[in-house]
Amino acid sequence: MAQIAGKPYWELIFDENGALTSGTPDAVTAHIAAAGIDNLFVFSHGWGTQQGQAEQLYQQMFPLLAAAADQRPQLGSVGFAGIIWPSIWFPDQPGAPTTVTATGTQSESAGTAGPVNTQAEMTGQQIADTLAASFDSSHQTALTEMGRLIDQGQQAAALGSATPDQQKQNVAAFHALLQQITTSQVDGQEDAGETELFHADDPVQAYQTLASTMGSATTGGDQQSLGDLFGTVWNGAKDALRVASFWEMKARAGTVGRAGLGPLLELLHTKAPAVRVNLIGHSFGARLVSFALAGISAASGSPITSLLLIQGAFSHWCFAREQDMPFGQPGALNGYADRVHGPLVSTFSEYDWAVGTWYPKASFLAGSFTQAAVTADKWGGMGSDGFQASQPQIDLHIGAAGSSYPLVNNAFHRADGNSVITDTSQSAFAGAHSDIIHPEIAWLATSAGAPDPRPGTV
Repeated sequence: MAQIAGKPYWELIFDENGALTSGTPDAVTAHIAAAGIDNLFVFSHGWGTQQGQAEQLYQQMFPLLAAAADQRPQLGSVGFAGIIWPSIWFPDQPGAPTTVTATGTQSESAGTAGPVNTQAEMTGQQIADTLAASFDSSHQTALTEMGRLIDQGQQAAALGSATPDQQKQNVAAFHALLQQITTSQVDGQEDAGETELFHADDPVQAYQTLASTMGSATTGGDQQSLGDLFGTVWNGAKDALRVASFWEMKARAGTVGRAGLGPLLELLHTKAPAVRVNLIGHSFGARLVSFALAGISAASGSPITSLLLIQGAFSHWCFAREQDMPFGQPGALNGYADRVHGPLVSTFSEYDWAVGTWYPKASFLAGSFTQAAVTADKWGGMGSDGFQASQPQIDLHIGAAGSSYPLVNNAFHRADGNSVITDTSQSAFAGAHSDIIHPEIAWLATSAGAPDPRPGTV
């Protein structure tokens, strides 16, 4: 049996459809049941993560959880499970400064810079190569052609060697391929804003607007030449590929959680009903572990004691009731919170630019960007402000390891991480989105999983 920090450790590897590939469900759950543990902490990585990177994350995070768990005898013996799933999307531009200040110079300080979209500097071929691992093998030819169209279109825009009609035809061909590589699966309207881009009737206008929204438009404003105009449009096409990758990974996270992890945990509960499971997910991994709730047939079949979403990259409305939603229908996971027998916790931080800035912009066609505040609220993510319209709701501040939290069973907790999740130097694009390896986060996770004798709390 593998171990991390002296605790039993299992890797749960899923393919893009949620099929377990690291063993049969029967064998894996029997092995966990035989280990004799009381609490299993299950962690899912988020975006931009290959298997080696995910394993590195777990080698860093689980020892912190082990140290925190050792201070909580109520947890009994604990074990860890690290989820590996195919989640890769655009990294930052190679060689780009990790943080850029308002004056354009590199900064080592945390929280002082604004988000920067470095994608316009990448070639179409670089983008296609980067995305190759994200998409199904049947889409590789389409990705290669999309990269070629971007490079050809940008060169023609710079040289003035293509007519507007030729450029429009190439943009239309690119847009048809974009529709080909994106899934039509929708898990709740609150998480489907990106799909408006894929169905745009006028891709030239849509990509031009997207480039302006994402900060990749060329100079010139309303006085752009035809070359500048199509230079902007093709930069918008690059942004469209980022949005497509974002959408695919988000949809895939839901599939893996619902079709893979959820049924696996229900099977574990039948074999080891005394084992308590504590779910932790970061970024898209937060969506994965949340959608695992929808893969468990009933509350009575669930072993889940707690749910911790760390900078979740999915809609903050996901658990909300219909009457509280701006979409006229309940959130995709409304009604599934009863699969969690303890607290549900979501962290948020203003320094998370990936979720706070870029996430709502990815839904730009689905809302009016003349009302930016309304749009950000409607299309906001968990990592920007936590659960919305999910009752009962409790607000927390993430404190030092050892802090006491007033966590309540079956309640939603918004955990303010603005004093912990702050290091924007990690990424010029995502900011502090992945600044999560902290003892404070580990302590919060074990707090959610550890019973507290006080009435009405856990």
